[in-house]
Formats: sequence, structure tokens, C-alpha cells
Amino acid sequence: MLPVVTSEKVTSDIQGNEELLRIEDLKLYFFTLLGVVKALDGVELHLEKGDTLGLVGETGCGKSVTALSTVRLVPMPPAKIIDGKIFFEGNDLVKMNESDIRRIRGGKISVVFQEPTTSLNPVLKVGVQVAEVITAHQDLRGEALEAKIRRLKATKNWLDSKGLSTFSAILGLDLRIKRLDDLRNNPPKPSKRDLGHAALEKAVQLLCLTGLPDPERTAERYPHELSGGMRQRVMIAIALACNPDLLIADEPTSSLDVTIQAQIIELMRELKKKMGSSILLITHHLGLVAHMSNRVAVMYAGRVVEYAETKELLKNPLHPYTKALLKSVPKIREKTQQLDSIPGTVPDLSDPPPGCRFHPRCESAQGRCREQPPRLVEVTPNHFVSCHTL
Repeated sequence: MLPVVTSEKVTSDIQGNEELLRIEDLKLYFFTLLGVVKALDGVELHLEKGDTLGLVGETGCGKSVTALSTVRLVPMPPAKIIDGKIFFEGNDLVKMNESDIRRIRGGKISVVFQEPTTSLNPVLKVGVQVAEVITAHQDLRGEALEAKIRRLKATKNWLDSKGLSTFSAILGLDLRIKRLDDLRNNPPKPSKRDLGHAALEKAVQLLCLTGLPDPERTAERYPHELSGGMRQRVMIAIALACNPDLLIADEPTSSLDVTIQAQIIELMRELKKKMGSSILLITHHLGLVAHMSNRVAVMYAGRVVEYAETKELLKNPLHPYTKALLKSVPKIREKTQQLDSIPGTVPDLSDPPPGCRFHPRCESAQGRCREQPPRLVEVTPNHFVSCHTL
């Protein structure tokens, strides 16, 4: 008899870095006029600091809802968290009030959304949009003071270079610079203008970090003036503005062509190394998971059906759904007349099938599968599967 796994066992058995995120038995339902949609029905996840966790599954399996639930961006109502806990750095996000969750959202947890065109404000310059996040979550008093000193020094140097030193003296630039230098250890409350300048300077630095060409000029452009890849880099700059501990990437390359996808993937890998953030990567692309993730969780119909280290799962998939997903990926070195596919569709979560939710599409289904929902169990060390047939 295989042992039933609780969320505490998942946490204790997967040893490594310090725990960052743990989701326990999360149940989130949408209450609609057509009925109750059980979008998440007992989700269990675990992510350590510095790791990348891939979350895969078909469209409609609950991947994005899981991610948005973490930062409480699912509209409530019609959604409601029925049960479960979301621990981030030891604090249960489910119990936090709105003001507390706002400090975490964008500050400690950031999201790169799937479609940058709909996520960016079309009437604001992209530099201003990056700067807004910085202003909202960071104390910029010191940066504002430094920015003002730099502007005064630049003005003084320009006047001196033009032979206008007398005019510089009339403006009292030397005295103003000296006074500001003296205030470095205890900067005064800056004006909104100074804060704006400091935030914009930092925004330009972030745009430069994401590899955008001529970041000063790019910061002055509107979203519609940028290509899809450039817009996604702006979204990454916004997400990284406050050096978050957790970066949630919701299919960040799905709307981009293949060459730009490779650039964005490599950019995320490099920024993860530089900034030390953990990543929750939501994708359909199993190759991307293999390239980026330390561990992977496979979701089906609102539940996690398999969870393991990436190499182990790709080498030895155990759940029938995971096997079917991997089998449906085209093999470059194999000639075939027809691509493999999974018969049927993801069930309607307002009326899910009894027992294992995958049993209507599963070739290995037994009588027990149609009656009793399976529990997540540890089949091999650190490899957890939810299936009656094992």
C-alpha cells in the first residue's frame, strides 16, 4: 500500500534550499449563473528559493488560475477560495487583507503576463509604466536626492563648458550642490518631480538590463510603437522593477515568434542568475520546461497529477496523462505519418466526472478510477503521482 502524501510530506521530502512558496489543498470555485465551476480542487505545490518550477497541462487545466490565486488577482466574486492555504515566506496569503497583499504583489511577487499588448497601458509611455511600479514599492528618497545632484552638476558643467560660469554662480549651483551633498545621510522629503526623475532613471536602467536597444529612447515610446518582443521585455522590466523574490511567468513566449522566444527565454535565465529570484513558469511547451525548470508539476482539470524533478519526470513519467503529453510531442529524429494526440477534451469543471478526472480519456482506467478520486502519493523518492493504476 503506497503512503498517502500530505502537503507537509511533500515539503519535508523535497530537500534543498529554503522554502519560498507552498500551496496546500487549494480549492477555488467560480460561482456563475450556470453553476459552480471547480477551477482548482485541491492543488498542492512547493517551490524553493532560487528554483524554477514548471507548471504544465492543457488549456483549461487551471494553471493560470493557480498563479493568479497566488497574488490574489482572480476576481472575487465570482471566484472564491473555499479551502486551502498559500504560504509565501511563511505567511498565509489567503488570510491577508487587501492592503497587505498589495505590498507583496509587485514588490515581492511579480507577474509576467501572457499578452503584453493587453497588459500595458496604451496611453502611457513605457518608461512611465516601469517607473510607476518603482514609485509604488520603493523608498526613492536617496535616489531622488542623487538624481537632483546629478542634474545640477550636469547643468553646471554645461554652463562652464560654454563659458557661462558667471551665470552658474548667479544660479548658486555650487551652493545648492554642496547643501544637497551634506544631506546625503539624512535626505529630506523629495518633491514629486524629483521622485519622478529618480524613478525614470531607474526605469531606463531596467530597460537596459532586459537588453532593449537605446533604452532612453525606448522609455519615451508608447506600447504600440514597439514590437512584440520589445513589449515583452518591457513587461519583464516591470516585473523585475522591485527585485522580486518570486517571478510568475504566465506563458511569456506564447505570442512571440520562435527566434524572439529563444531570446526571452535566455533573458529570463540570465536575470534569474543575476537577481536570485525564483520562477513559477506556466507553459504548454515541454521543451521550455526541460530547458528552464528544476522541478515540474503536471496539472489536469484543477488538480496536480504528477510532481517531480524535471529530469526524472521526463525520463520516467508515471501518470497516464503525463505519458500522453510527452507522447504527443513530435520527435525530430522520427518519421511519422500522423502525430499522436490525447483523445477527448478537458472536462467541464462545472460538472467534472466522478473519481479520477482523467479516467474518460485514460487507456488504463479501471473500475476504481471511475468511483474514487486518487490521492497524491510518493511512488519513488521525490516523485509524487495521483493515480490508482500504479
